[in-house]
Amino acid sequence: MTQAKRKILVAMSGGVDSSVAAALLLRDGHEVIGAFMKNWSEDEDACTGDCGWKRERADALRVAAKLGIKFETLDFEAEYKAAVVDYMVREYAAGRTPNPDVMCNRDIKFGPFLKAAERLGCDAIATGHYARIGSVEREAGSVKSNANENSPLQTSRFTLLAGLDPNKDQSYFLHRLNQDQLSRTLFPVGHLLKPEVRRLAAEFGLPTADKKDSQGICFIGKVDLAGFLRDRLPPQSSGFIVTVKGEVIGKHDGLAHFTVGQRHGLGVGGGAPLYVVRKDLAANTLIVTDDRNDVALQTSRLLGDEVHWISGAAPDLPFRCQARIRYRQPLQSAAVAADPGRPAGIAVVFDVPQRAVSPGQFCVFYDGDECLGGATIAAAGAV
Repeated sequence: MTQAKRKILVAMSGGVDSSVAAALLLRDGHEVIGAFMKNWSEDEDACTGDCGWKRERADALRVAAKLGIKFETLDFEAEYKAAVVDYMVREYAAGRTPNPDVMCNRDIKFGPFLKAAERLGCDAIATGHYARIGSVEREAGSVKSNANENSPLQTSRFTLLAGLDPNKDQSYFLHRLNQDQLSRTLFPVGHLLKPEVRRLAAEFGLPTADKKDSQGICFIGKVDLAGFLRDRLPPQSSGFIVTVKGEVIGKHDGLAHFTVGQRHGLGVGGGAPLYVVRKDLAANTLIVTDDRNDVALQTSRLLGDEVHWISGAAPDLPFRCQARIRYRQPLQSAAVAADPGRPAGIAVVFDVPQRAVSPGQFCVFYDGDECLGGATIAAAGAV
């Protein structure tokens, strides 16, 4: 069946993945508009410098020129500060470890960017994420992969599926998306492996074909996180660093600068490497161990809040699924149940103990390739 041609706004970051996404859609006959999101200040930052946004925009513009497509620059700096930077600062100040990429996707790439697509008269948006979109048809109730189809099916619901490249799958970062967002989104490279994307970029003659992947905080890049936070957090009180056996071995300059499982940057020299076990906020104490596999770093249980289900409806609890507590972690078998003490919360029990469960991060649930949704980790070992 011939697929309808559509007008699509492609989020072009200046990287190879979004460049190939635009090229594939254009090859398939769609009307493509490229758009670069300026989400970080053009003024030089004490920690991050210029952030390279001008360079990234220039690379995206070069790709658009090569493809012969229109190009827009969208300024979402105010929205990004409120949704991502301020969120990061609040979470660190509260002693938690945030994940800015999750919020950037929910509140920027699939928020103001989607609204911009509407203003430009586009039918859908596309990104270079390694993920796929499926659908459950009303008639048969069967799941049909819709990763590369360019017209939405008449469906009861859309599904978020893992990208086929296990090393690049980004469904973890997309687990807060909803049905409306998925219904108007395309992931053109989600069915490809990274080497295939590189090969296609070269075949299309794209100037980003050999460009390295970006790293660090979404749209900010690699930063000195301690310095980044020091410039934005209220003054932190120093406190003691204590081993799991109760021995005081040093002092810290503020609990906000540490995360569970962290090894480097503890400021305690000599001896074996140390790992953060937990942060005692009431006592302003950092608890550490010199054993990476210390039982104190392991737990089979966690509590989650701010629960989000991609289908729009919570599944019947309890149920079994696979889950991960960090990006690229192999999927772990787990049971999800209601939390009797908190009506809106859930309790997750893993079959195998998990290392360094960090409050503020996300526990994301899967049924095979399908990402069901996720929850913010509220507490570890507290079920």
